[in-house]
Amino acid sequence: MEMLESIVALLNAVYWQPWAAIMSTDPWTANLVMAILLMLKLIFGGWVLAKGGRSPLWALVLLINGADILAMWLYAYIRWPFVDRAPARPAAENTVAADAGTD
Repeated sequence: MEMLESIVALLNAVYWQPWAAIMSTDPWTANLVMAILLMLKLIFGGWVLAKGGRSPLWALVLLINGADILAMWLYAYIRWPFVDRAPARPAAENTVAADAGTD
């Protein structure tokens, strides 16, 4: 039981203390910090989705509590287009093939 209390204390120190400090400021500052964090979440989520060949608009799902975790979990297991494509040939092979065709 003592170990569980120490884990809860650690989690409170890591996760709750920064949020308590943010929320203890004036409402304007707290809302600004939350807006910046949400914007970064959407930007990075959209960037990852675009890199994976999906529409960046799917990042809007990240705004729904609970659905964001499910969406990230599902996206981790879908098919990624760049994994299935053929690997690119090295540049040296391309120049040799181009030189051979000019003879």
